[in-house]
Amino acid sequence: MAQGHKFQDLEETGEVLVAFINSSQPEKLRQVKDEHRAFFDHHVETKKIVTQILKDVGQIEERAGQMLMDMEEEKTQRERELESLGEQLRQGTAKSQMTDSELQFLQRELESLRNTEHELETLQTEVDEDTTEVIPSAIYVAQVYYLITKIKWEYDTQPNILKGVHYGADLATPINIDTSTRSRSDVSDQLWGFVSTEW
Repeated sequence: MAQGHKFQDLEETGEVLVAFINSSQPEKLRQVKDEHRAFFDHHVETKKIVTQILKDVGQIEERAGQMLMDMEEEKTQRERELESLGEQLRQGTAKSQMTDSELQFLQRELESLRNTEHELETLQTEVDEDTTEVIPSAIYVAQVYYLITKIKWEYDTQPNILKGVHYGADLATPINIDTSTRSRSDVSDQLWGFVSTEW
């Protein structure tokens, strides 16, 4: 029943619409239709443009975000490199200071060695002058001692050690006396004990 009323209303509305169309001027309807078509086309074109703009903006935002991330990464990398260079500079400065200190120390050592060398040269000159006179007489005295005692001494021993060999008529006897543990008279008696009384 209700559907019948609805259908009747729709039918009446259709008749009214047909009557309105028939009563309207065709030229005016065509103009409205063209304007409506133009408005719809303009709406579609605008929608396309807006969609493209939004798409471009999205791409720009994405590229800008990526660029920002890349710049942040590059900034972090530069900060790390700068910190590393700062550390290298600090180490280089410390090494430079240490090298300067070592250089000054070595210069002082070199100067000291030069002074010592000069003193040694002076001393060597004095020794050379002394030995020119002393050594021949010392050699002569040593030869006389050997002829009397028949003892050949070793001279590269410690100061408190008397070391040598007594060459007797039939036997060579080694001598090794620590003078720090014995009195001078004991040492003298022992050595004279090697000397033959037969002249």
